[in-house]
Amino acid sequence: MPRRIEVPLKVLARDRERALRLVRLSQADQQRLATYQDLLLRWQGVLNLVSATTLPDMWTRHIADSAQLRDLAPAALRWVDLGSGAGFPGLVLAILFADTAGARVHLIERDKRKAAFLQTVSRETGAAATVYPGEIEAVLPTLDAVEIVTSRGLAPVRQLIDWSAPLLQRGATALFLKGRSVQPELDAVRDDYLDLSTLPSRTDSSGRIVSVRYKGAAIS
Repeated sequence: MPRRIEVPLKVLARDRERALRLVRLSQADQQRLATYQDLLLRWQGVLNLVSATTLPDMWTRHIADSAQLRDLAPAALRWVDLGSGAGFPGLVLAILFADTAGARVHLIERDKRKAAFLQTVSRETGAAATVYPGEIEAVLPTLDAVEIVTSRGLAPVRQLIDWSAPLLQRGATALFLKGRSVQPELDAVRDDYLDLSTLPSRTDSSGRIVSVRYKGAAIS
């Protein structure tokens, strides 16, 4: 295991307090997420999982940013995260669902080393996650009864919709975390059969959450 990247504990503690003002996290959630934090800092030196400049703000920039999606679909139990990378948002959500009966978050990541990281964190935290080391196009057709599709920083909205289309047509909703430059991506999506809207992010005043549904989609 590589040497742990060091971030001052006081810095992480202050950021954690900021995150707790943005999202609801139980004591059990916080303990599991602290384990996630430590594992990410240990693997960061080899895999460069996130930008090093965001490590002091990990709890707000990454954890709270991901966790906010739970409140947008509080009853949903079956999620799939496209291109999970370091685990945002999918692995954070899977950790939050660790004690929820019937919950499962499918994490798709083609980089085998990052998939190994996701599997390690999932095992150490008891997350409700299944990790798929493969291509999105190959994995998605094997999944059914998915309620929510998520992604963060992976591809333009049009591409994300194209990948997600089979699930959306069966009644799933997409929640894509995006930044301030999302409008041109939305302008490129001109489909009358889509309900597409944006919601503000709790953690970034310039961030947006893109919600996508198929009009008249069958409920899976």
